[in-house]
Amino acid sequence: MKRILALAIPALLAACSAQNNKIENADPMDYAKTITAEELKEHLYTFASDEFEGRETGEPGQKKAAEYLKNEYKSLNLPSPLGGDDYYQEVPVEYFKRGIVKPTENVVAFLKGSEKPDEILVISSHYDHVGMDDAGNIYNGADDDGSGTVSILEIAEAFVKASKDGFTPKRSILFLNVTGEEKGLVGSKFYTDEPIFPLANTVANLNIDMIGRIDPAHEGNNNYVYLIGSDKLSTELHELSETVNNKFMNLELDYKYNDENDPNRFYFRSDHYNFAKNNIPIIFYFNGTHADYHKPTDTPDKIEYDLLAKRAQLVFLTAWEIANRENRVVVDKPIEESAKK
Repeated sequence: MKRILALAIPALLAACSAQNNKIENADPMDYAKTITAEELKEHLYTFASDEFEGRETGEPGQKKAAEYLKNEYKSLNLPSPLGGDDYYQEVPVEYFKRGIVKPTENVVAFLKGSEKPDEILVISSHYDHVGMDDAGNIYNGADDDGSGTVSILEIAEAFVKASKDGFTPKRSILFLNVTGEEKGLVGSKFYTDEPIFPLANTVANLNIDMIGRIDPAHEGNNNYVYLIGSDKLSTELHELSETVNNKFMNLELDYKYNDENDPNRFYFRSDHYNFAKNNIPIIFYFNGTHADYHKPTDTPDKIEYDLLAKRAQLVFLTAWEIANRENRVVVDKPIEESAKK
């Protein structure tokens, strides 16, 4: 009996210690480093393989991709916010205005916060792509947006590891993989029209769309990322983002496409915009376009995996700060109702 107690008491104390760890005592870089080039590569060579047939919205390849994401979240013991085994937020076909689309779904997983569980940080990517052409060529979409989607899997895993060590984030995190981006940002529009959690409780959206390549403007530079939108609604979010990067990663943050006069209008062209137009502060992480954009040659062998890992780590570290700071980021530059589209 004494031996049993001797063994049990240290285990109990260790468990209590893990439950009571203060998040301020954690080093987030310890968990950021669990996001590795090797694991990203392993995911992406599956996710952007021919088996997934270009992940066309509503088609069998997209369904396989959804199942892959669901299984990965389940393997991490990350629950669905919808309850039970249902990781799919069904998107009505009526939402699609471009042609006929078969039933499709967003994929969602949820990490409940320890102190402010009703405040939600959304980390998003789109997992659909453009499928195949009439000649049977497969558009694998390794960068667009396989890179962002597998990054979210690694970011989720990093947060789960921190939670197992007793460092559960103060705020809740919704991992949101949306469908129908290539059809007009449809999955994210449906989410913001029919949110699982109230938009009023959504503190920010970090959106990852194409972060695995180097664009021609940065040829030879494996230490940059474009940031778009960080200062549009919240000065505080922009400053937080800069501070986190300077402290941990020292990536070159390129704001070229953040210019409101930029003819590419990237701010309006990915899923973060459906959050932004609801006055939710956003950051869009992007590597710029390249010759393989929306072509069958956007394949996993062309991804810069070390750079992909660094960019994903930056997103994780930024999410960590947003989720654990005392106050939610302030929206000091809201969009007026008349300006919303």
